[in-house]
Amino acid sequence: MNIDELPDDPKELKKILLDFQQHISFLEKKMLIFQKSLFGSSSEKIKKFEKDQCTLPFLKNTVASEDNSQEEEVTVQVHKRRRKKGRRKLSPDIPRIEQIIDIPEEQKICECGAQLTRIGEDVSEKLDYVPAIIRIIRIIRPKYACRKCEGVEDSSGAVKIARPPEQLIPKDVATSGLMAHIIISKFADGLPFYRQHLQFLRLGAEIPRSTMAAWAISVAEQCKPLVDLLIQDIRSGPLINMDETPLQVLKEPGKKNTTKSYMWIFRGGDLQRPSVVFQYDPSRSKEVPTRFVGPDYRGYIQTDGYTGYDELGSREGIVHLGCLVHARRKFFEVIKPLKKKKGAKIKASTAQTVLNHIRDLYRLENLAKEQGMSPEQIRELRQEKAVPILNKIKILLDERISTTPPKSLLYEAISYALGQWDRLIRYTEDGILRPDNNLTENAIRPLAVGRKNWLFAGSPNGARASAIYFSLIETAKANGLEPYAYIRHLFEMLPAAHTKEDLQKLLPKNFTRETLPAYA
Repeated sequence: MNIDELPDDPKELKKILLDFQQHISFLEKKMLIFQKSLFGSSSEKIKKFEKDQCTLPFLKNTVASEDNSQEEEVTVQVHKRRRKKGRRKLSPDIPRIEQIIDIPEEQKICECGAQLTRIGEDVSEKLDYVPAIIRIIRIIRPKYACRKCEGVEDSSGAVKIARPPEQLIPKDVATSGLMAHIIISKFADGLPFYRQHLQFLRLGAEIPRSTMAAWAISVAEQCKPLVDLLIQDIRSGPLINMDETPLQVLKEPGKKNTTKSYMWIFRGGDLQRPSVVFQYDPSRSKEVPTRFVGPDYRGYIQTDGYTGYDELGSREGIVHLGCLVHARRKFFEVIKPLKKKKGAKIKASTAQTVLNHIRDLYRLENLAKEQGMSPEQIRELRQEKAVPILNKIKILLDERISTTPPKSLLYEAISYALGQWDRLIRYTEDGILRPDNNLTENAIRPLAVGRKNWLFAGSPNGARASAIYFSLIETAKANGLEPYAYIRHLFEMLPAAHTKEDLQKLLPKNFTRETLPAYA
């Protein structure tokens, strides 16, 4: 608005200035949130409790009170666990090498002339590290021929030699152990190929980045049938968790290198032995999750509030759940910029009350987990204790939506929660469900860490290969396996797996830490 367009009426002018002040305040808070997301802590933990907050009645009896804005604040008192003093014990799973430091033999004679008797020992443990080594395995296959038949015309004269072992990459120098190390270093530890190249140089071997990239794409193609089996497994389960994250991919046909592509994540299958699948796609279209689920899936899906999932969630036979953590995060963003400002308690009272209630909901979830409740017991606990808390949140949000300025973080948080409400409360209907999509978000983190290191995928083929490796590694982790041990064993067995049954046996859900070989 130009100065010439300002009204002469003081009341109208005051209203315009107030709107501008609210908008500026809104933008300042947004900027502060952005700065903290870049440079500050990502924790959303609420450390302090207000004196007028009360605890859940079934955990501790207190009297509820009201603040100046008549908001009932209900929370659970947290008791900090005291850390045990002293150094942490070293894991019993780490191999031990005994080093005996004894006194000289001549000191084992007492002054009286008698031989000293060993009465005990003092034991201390130190943590050591053996650097990685590069070695060459020479495969020697003796040849055999018959000297007696030499020169005989009707003799076959065949030379006999053992068949070469089947290789992951035929006629190449890379072993399954080397490939497993390269893949885990990049996709589990976020170490780009160029840094691995420098590491290998220090160890005395030169492996160009282009060679490692070519190996990775070649092996990923062999692993693709395993990912197809993981997809079938996810479709067979009662619940599919979904999420997506941006990924920059170079050399995409018809797209600039700076354009965003996406990595989609799906988690499901057996609730105790889940599968995780990553899929690369150039777009964020709603067709991607619809295509993944297929036409025959019936069950739950759980997502955040992205509208691309809405159509799938409205399909017959599918029940759509929301993510309570996403709703919680928006209320936390309301109080985060105000934490160190005077008057923050009054301004953030609505958001703080909602956060306190949500904290109570998670205390219930922790209680169910600690007591090892069955799904039916969890459902009963939620119906009895969680539903009343959710009802209080809903009443508060309905009251505040009409009195909250539209251009504010609090209005955004309330609008999001109310828009997702039916999905947010649906987890209380079944004990196998979770209130949030955190397990899928946790699977995304290694990709996010890696993305900060290797920045982008060099081509669509590279992005597809990355999706395959992330799928196998994150599924292994979800099943309690050590990623390197699983990937190396998979690479060793994969060349001999020629049937669907052979591949099925190699899925992570068919292994435990104890059944996987130990690699020194």
